[in-house]
Amino acid sequence: MANSTDTLPESTMRHVIYDRFGERDVLQVVESEIPQPDAGQVLVRVHGAGLNPIDWKTRKGLGFAARQIENSLPWTPGYDMAGEVIAIGEGVTTLVPGDRVMGMIGFPGVGGAYAQYALAQADELAIVPEELDLMTAGALPLAALTAWQALFEVAKLESGQKILIHAGAGGVGHFAVQFALERGAHVIATASASNRDFLAELGVHEVIDYHTTDVAEECYGLDVVLDLVGGEAGKRSLHTLGEQGVLVTIPTVTADEIVSAAEDMGLRAHGMTVRPDAFHLDEIAELIEDGDVRVHIDEPFPMDRVVDAHEKLEGGHVRGKLVLDCR
Repeated sequence: MANSTDTLPESTMRHVIYDRFGERDVLQVVESEIPQPDAGQVLVRVHGAGLNPIDWKTRKGLGFAARQIENSLPWTPGYDMAGEVIAIGEGVTTLVPGDRVMGMIGFPGVGGAYAQYALAQADELAIVPEELDLMTAGALPLAALTAWQALFEVAKLESGQKILIHAGAGGVGHFAVQFALERGAHVIATASASNRDFLAELGVHEVIDYHTTDVAEECYGLDVVLDLVGGEAGKRSLHTLGEQGVLVTIPTVTADEIVSAAEDMGLRAHGMTVRPDAFHLDEIAELIEDGDVRVHIDEPFPMDRVVDAHEKLEGGHVRGKLVLDCR
């Protein structure tokens, strides 16, 4: 190993686990030995770990990630983190101890971000821009990559196109509206009335209050819909598409029925699952450095309040992101 953890001031770390699927009370904070990086891995002293909807769904035993881990409990959740490289494993040449990094790690079966120290594959990590503190950076990777890949890989959004983004003020949504604006699209977003000003500050052209307005009556001929809500909202949005338009739906539970409904209407819709991509993270980091994109943290939670963090996460209506302070 190129750099040893022997220099660490402590030998144990605190981290969150659950040993069975269930409600929030299965979450517990425990102490374990700090792991050592294997070949190709780095050990990161975590500052911030992002909380994402997949975290609570997996904790309840729902969705594809839960199937990956059901025989590996107890398990430390979390796919998003940022921190400082402490040690590197054999063969790692791209990072050195002291580097400030962020990444979507251990997806979907390993996890491990809700911890004071986490192992990551070196190729999962990107350098954090100086403009971004490590707590905030921890909330970025999974949500920003979801938005980026949905818009530019699946929907192939181009300058001048019209796009509707559901839940524009949420974790994925607030990145998606900024990426779409930066690409030169005309951006319409749905949100509650309390988030209208927030989205206007980000530069969104039109904000639709989903409590009072039916998007199918308000929008037509759209090039792209990014559906971050799923279910009936996703199906209803098909009526806003132009003949050549495409809808990308993120919630996996209702993706199949939305894609089928689109086919029945002669329209295009796709589900998608995010994947780690350090190159995309580098591109996103550049936008942050240039001041074109910002990360909004709704609330940071200390590790001891992980149950409260999951309660707020499950409730939805989070503006931007929630982050676990793992320092």
